[in-house]
Amino acid sequence: MFNSLTDAVSGSDWTYLVIFVIAFLDSFFPVVPSETAVITGGVLAGSGDLSLELVLVSAAAGAFAGDNFTYGLGRLFGPRLSRTLFRGRRAQGTLSWVHRALEKRGGLLIVTARFIPGGRTATAFTCGLTEYPWRRFLVFTLIAGAIWASYAGLLGYFGGKTFENQPWKGLLVAFAIAGAITVSIEVVRHLREKRG
Repeated sequence: MFNSLTDAVSGSDWTYLVIFVIAFLDSFFPVVPSETAVITGGVLAGSGDLSLELVLVSAAAGAFAGDNFTYGLGRLFGPRLSRTLFRGRRAQGTLSWVHRALEKRGGLLIVTARFIPGGRTATAFTCGLTEYPWRRFLVFTLIAGAIWASYAGLLGYFGGKTFENQPWKGLLVAFAIAGAITVSIEVVRHLREKRG
């Protein structure tokens, strides 16, 4: 598994573009493994094959561009797409909840959603759909992209440094930590939702 990941995210100059594109696509197509690519890039930076700074910049720039693209989709095609994508009572309820949450604590939601696969897509799309102020969205997606890229890239980097002779172990540890953080965010969100 590690070999196939490192083949896709190798030590060449093209790797930074690959990380950018994967982070970009993941913003509106959540099955794309952006965290995996950034963590792998961090592991390879830890072993000296890549520049950590360029991995972080590529990931943050891709996340930022992708979130703003998804915002644009929501703004331009939102009403038509939301009838298709958010059919059913539960989906409409989720859309309404996100709209209310954006009004109350938009910035926090935008930053937090970056760490939830699928959540980042729904939030960015809904921001566009509900015409959340783009300048504010721009600032929060810049912050979110930088934090997210640093978290994933540094997690891989320190995992790769710790297990320099066996980078696949560093990758596994980094994935375990990333998974635990994602699950923790979801549990806290669920508990807060239940209370509220």
